[in-house]
Amino acid sequence: MRLGGRMAAAIEVLGDIDQRKRPVADALKDWGLSHRFAGSGDRAAIGNIVYDALRKKLSHAYLMDDESPNALVHAVLHRQWGISPEKLKAQLTDDKFAPEPLSDNAVKAFAGHKLKNAPLHVQADIPEWTQFAFEENFGGAWVAEAQALAGRPPLDLRVNTLKSSVPKTLKALARSGAVQTSLARSGLRIVPGEGPARLPNVTAEPGFQKGWFEVQDEGSQIVSELIFAQQGEQVLDYCAGGGGKTLALSAAMENKGQIHAYDIDKARLAPIFDRLKRAGTRNVQVHEAGADLSGLAGRMDRVVIDAPCTGTGTWRRRPETKWKLTQKNLEERLDQQQEVLASAAPFVRPGGFLIYITCSVLPQENESQVYGFCEDNGDFELVSAGEVWQDLYGENKRRPWSADMKTITLTPAATATDGFFFAVMQRT
Repeated sequence: MRLGGRMAAAIEVLGDIDQRKRPVADALKDWGLSHRFAGSGDRAAIGNIVYDALRKKLSHAYLMDDESPNALVHAVLHRQWGISPEKLKAQLTDDKFAPEPLSDNAVKAFAGHKLKNAPLHVQADIPEWTQFAFEENFGGAWVAEAQALAGRPPLDLRVNTLKSSVPKTLKALARSGAVQTSLARSGLRIVPGEGPARLPNVTAEPGFQKGWFEVQDEGSQIVSELIFAQQGEQVLDYCAGGGGKTLALSAAMENKGQIHAYDIDKARLAPIFDRLKRAGTRNVQVHEAGADLSGLAGRMDRVVIDAPCTGTGTWRRRPETKWKLTQKNLEERLDQQQEVLASAAPFVRPGGFLIYITCSVLPQENESQVYGFCEDNGDFELVSAGEVWQDLYGENKRRPWSADMKTITLTPAATATDGFFFAVMQRT
């Protein structure tokens, strides 16, 4: 496909997402199934245009004075892919599959509008109602932090040290351009390309099939390391989901001790079984929804809560969720988080630790929750996650956000990871 055809396809997919309120991945998959002539390079380029358009939807629309899919796609090509209006016009000449040209108003707007004159939430590419939370969390750096959440994410991998090593896996992935991550000790990173460039399909690699590595953002790897699970301990992963952190904890514990993986959502938990088998774990016991966990009460050295949240820290990877998020959604998540904290706390033994994690950067879901929990539960107190960070990663590398070194927040701008919040509470 030529560029015009790719643009037209992206416009079609964006229209489908807008009309049917669908996840990007589903819309792109359906388009590919109904257009089987498109090669893998075409599908990757179309996906890149769609994701780029959604990540910067507000600023694109402002500069074009037009929020239509056609205007957004042209904005992507001009702003992010570095193709000037004049050069693009020349490329689309005689391309019968090219989309309709921009309106005269959009052309004039793009030539005259300056993003610095836009409202701050437009510059930041976030829903206006979330601006206060970003200001509260990041102070004067909030616009830059929000803008970093609108960039392309890398592809991060965690080497499974139960079966391989970082040097061995790096050698196996030499053609992919993988390099070691700057913070996570077993992490590898493949940086995102520009324009139509596609990331490699690492799950097709023999090393993946052998269980040498898992796909996992470096931020998720870091919070797994900060849990500091030790060999021989009893650990409850209370919101285990697909098992990413469970697998990381098993490797950290070198298959010694016991990890109990639990989730109330059977569908979310389903992938964990194949992943555990491939990874070679022997110290994980999976408890499905509705399982009786009463025998674990008061016995766990560490209870990990990867709490349900708005997912604002993952907006780079799931940009459509940014524009669907509402105040009501946030309030529902706050209630769920409080319920999970109350349900999980009784499993912690005296002297044990309750770890609270979200992939959100909103303070309502993070600091407010753990400080409120400790106020209401006098037998739990916050311990310094910042000191654990310093012990693991030292002083000379990227630093997370922290108001008091008790809790920490990872972000794309601060730590070059997805957004994650991490806090540890000890049962006294």
